[in-house]
Amino acid sequence: MLKIRLSMGGVRKRPVYKIVIADSRYPRDGKFIEKIGSYNPLLPKEKKERIKIEAERVKYWMSKGAQPTMRVSRLLGEVQIMPMPKPGNNPQKAVPKKDRKKTEGEKKEDPKKDTPAADGKKPDQKAETKKEEAKKEQPKAETKKEEPKKEQPKAETKKEEPKKEQPKAETKKEEKKV
Repeated sequence: MLKIRLSMGGVRKRPVYKIVIADSRYPRDGKFIEKIGSYNPLLPKEKKERIKIEAERVKYWMSKGAQPTMRVSRLLGEVQIMPMPKPGNNPQKAVPKKDRKKTEGEKKEDPKKDTPAADGKKPDQKAETKKEEAKKEQPKAETKKEEPKKEQPKAETKKEEPKKEQPKAETKKEEKKV
């Protein structure tokens, strides 16, 4: 299948792209059939040198069945050779990945709240029962937290006992040396 796509060139941090006709199986910067233009992303959008395309050759290859990639179709839309493609719908693009998980979780919970439960209870009743269960669980968690605090002083006394034993061990070693 023929594609109208970009082939990268230039040097590091200064890319320049060729707009080429290539077989889709060939690598990006590999063999191509014909070069039909160039694209320099570093130039401002107002300059004509940013996108150079031979419109007649593009129309010819499209009549032969070549399909432009999404990026090239946008470039062709800017030059008004073909209509501009519809922008993709990615509402989460500007949201950091950390926060995407939070918003997805909220969306998943909303449909559950709107649908009636299988056991005949309303969604509000379920929410109330969950809140009550959470309140019951909280005191248990607090009592567990208090118990480790009581154990900490015991651990300190154990630390003191080995210190008392150490001098005894040292005295025994000293006696053996003599």
